[in-house]
This record gives sequence, structure tokens and C-alpha cells, in this order.
Amino acid sequence: MRAASFGEGAEGFAPAERRARVSRSARPSLSYWADAWIRLRRNRQALLSLAIVIGLFLFATVGPLLWRVDPAEPDLSRISEPPGRGRRATVLPDPPPMEDILAKGVEPHPDGVDGATLPAPSLLTIVGQPTTLSVRLRWSPVRGAAGYRVYRSPEPPGGGYLGLPVGEVKSGNTVSFEDTFALRPRPYYYSVVATNVSDSLRASTLEATPLSAVTLDAARLVRPDAALGQVITFPVRPFGTDGLGRDLLARMMAGAQVTLLTIGFVAPLLSILVGVLIGGVAGYYGGRLDQWLMRFTDFVLSLPFILFLILVRVALGSGPGRSDVTALLVGLVALSWTGEARLVRGQILQLRETEFVEAARLLGAGPARLLARHLLPNTLGVVLVAFTFAVPVSIFTEAFLSFVGMGVSPPRASWGSMCLDGFGTLLTSPHEFVIPALFISVSVLAFNLLGDGLRDALDPRLRSR
Repeated sequence: MRAASFGEGAEGFAPAERRARVSRSARPSLSYWADAWIRLRRNRQALLSLAIVIGLFLFATVGPLLWRVDPAEPDLSRISEPPGRGRRATVLPDPPPMEDILAKGVEPHPDGVDGATLPAPSLLTIVGQPTTLSVRLRWSPVRGAAGYRVYRSPEPPGGGYLGLPVGEVKSGNTVSFEDTFALRPRPYYYSVVATNVSDSLRASTLEATPLSAVTLDAARLVRPDAALGQVITFPVRPFGTDGLGRDLLARMMAGAQVTLLTIGFVAPLLSILVGVLIGGVAGYYGGRLDQWLMRFTDFVLSLPFILFLILVRVALGSGPGRSDVTALLVGLVALSWTGEARLVRGQILQLRETEFVEAARLLGAGPARLLARHLLPNTLGVVLVAFTFAVPVSIFTEAFLSFVGMGVSPPRASWGSMCLDGFGTLLTSPHEFVIPALFISVSVLAFNLLGDGLRDALDPRLRSR
């Protein structure tokens, strides 16, 4: 019996309709990094932090090429100058040495007289023209005084506060004083009290506004053709100067090369490389090697950082007060890799049993190739986030150690050592401390916010669909 043939048009059957087009996705699929960049751009805080980080790196690398001022060159005519435009000053001759003015006919002070009972010096006046080079005072003697103390304040005295003591006269017969300490062309209030067993509670006060002046030798460093009586304009110092007259902007750039690049970038990078290598080997091979490497990691984690840094400084021959960036770099790299090693080990333990690793192993890939081509690249996201968080830790560590005298020491500039220099003049010249402290704070905050943004952007569970 011949089977019935079923062709087109046979009874009871009809050809299936074919779709003319295959449905396509509404948008092309994104790669892992492209999707992470899209999510990072939606985070405004992280994007702003990224711009700040790029600006800081340009400040440290390109800045010294544009601002060609020697950060180590002092200018004693511009000590502790506040930020601003270049100031104008009149060229004057060097002030002649001041001779003490002695009071005649004043009886020696009686022993044991309490200074609180002494009257205020009378006839407090200024001798000559007050300038930023010198302000000279004289007053009438106070009988029974063993000496006098001179105070200076930028604000009118009140409430028992006379200002900072700028000098002391240790003779009751000497009734003059010369102030040459960090004078600026602004009003000052000078107060003089008599002293014996204690300071007097009564003071004579006068106001003086020094004329902005510069000596002829200092003026010719700026303008070789300067002459006496001429008014010259000093170069601009946007961040002001420090206690030795050095340009703070140039020193901030030089300090950024140490704090931001050498300690903040190189040290975390080297520690990340060490941690990735140890964690990758421990996670891939496992077994006894994993146990030994993890116990060594626990041992390094238990070492006290300060003690270890002292031992490194001694081993490298760094004495007290000596600036040694190498010792600080070695100490940070030697003890900062443990967290990254544990993080990478955990990632490798999850990835080594996946299908693509098994396929590569069946195709003949050895352990080195599996680690370098398949396993470690898949941990790049978490490693990048760990590096971003390690940078602010290194910056803060350098600043702290330099501030306590165990890091970068003067005259080499770093943001921490500059904070230490500026802390001593915080009341009189706050910009010397505030500017480097502000850079440290902004850098640490920017890297932390960028790390938070990268952690969210590189999380595969948040990938756009």
C-alpha cells in the first residue's frame, strides 16, 4: 500500500507562516565597563570627585611647569605674607641700629614690689615713621618697675587681653623698644605694662599703622634698577608666603609631588600589586600553600605600624628629624597589602571553579596563564575600588606622620610637614596652616567619594538591563 503523499495544498494541512523578520533587541547590549561608566556618570558626587582628583594630579605634575618659582628660595622681606595680589612697597634705607633710651634720675626698683600695684607707663609714643621694617616705641619710666613688657594686637585690646607679647625690657631704666617681627601694612595696637614680681594690670596703648616698606637690597632682587624713595610692586603670591618668605603655592606643588604622587599613588599601587600577587596565588592553589600565605598575612597584619616604621628608618640610616621618603614608602608598602590579598583571594576562590576557567584548563592553559588571562582580570573591578580607598589612607598617614615629626621633615615640602610649620603661627598667620590642611581634606574626601561611586558602578548586581 502506497503511503499518501502530503504536499502543499493537501487536504487538512496548510504551510506554516514564516516570519519575515527576526525580532531584535531594542538597544545593543553594553559591555561591563561601558555600563559601569554610564552608572558612574549618573553619580554627580563621584563625577565631581573624579574632576577634583584629575585637577590635583595636574596641580602636582603640570603646575610646577607653569608656576616657575623656586619653592626653597626664601624672601625675608615677605615673611608670612597673606594670600593676595602683589603688594606695593616704598624703597627705604636700612633702619639704623636702635640705641636704648635710658631714663635719668630713676631710683632703682625696690625688691619684692608686686607689679599689679604699678601704674601704667605714661607718654607712650612712636619714634620716627613706623614702617614694616621697624616700629620704635618709647614711654615714660615707672618708679618701682623692674622692666616692661610690650604687647601687639591687630584688634583693640579689651577684656584683659592685650595681644601677643612681642618683647620684654629687663631694665626699669630702659624706656624704649623696637618691633621688627613680621610687620604688615595694617593697624596695630601696642600696649606696654610695667613688671616687677608680676605684670602690671594697667597698660598704656596706642595705635600705629606701619608704612609698607622694603630695603634697597631686597628691592633690587625684584627690580635691579630700584632706587630709594621708589614704589615697587612685588610679584603675585596667590597663596601667600610662609615664615621664611617662601612662596606657598610653589611649596604646595612640591608637597603634592610627595604627598599625592609618591606616597598617595605609588605606595598604594605597589601594595596593591603585592596583595594581588599573594592573594591570587593563595586563592588558586589553595591547600597548604594557601594556609602558609594567609598565616603570613595575619602576621603582617598584627605588626604595629609605628614601631615597624621606626625600625625601617633605623635600618635605612634615617636619624631623628631627617626627611626620608624612602623609609615611609617602604613602611607603607610592607604593611598595607594585607587587605587587598584577602580580597583577591576571596574572588579567586569563587572564580576558579567557574565554567570558563574549566574550559581554559581543558584547552591546556597552565596556572600562570589562567591567573594572568582569566582570573586576575576578573578581579580588576574590586581591585580598582580598593586602590581608590587606599589612596586617601596613604595621604592621611603621611600627613599625620609628618605632623608628629616621623614622616617628611623640613626643609623638604609635603602637605603634612607644611601643616607642622604652619601650626606654630596659626594665630598670627593662619593661611600657612589652613591651605595645606584644606588640600589634605579635599583630597581625602574626593578619593573617598570617588571610591563609593566606583563601588556602586562596578557592582555587577546593579548592571543595567
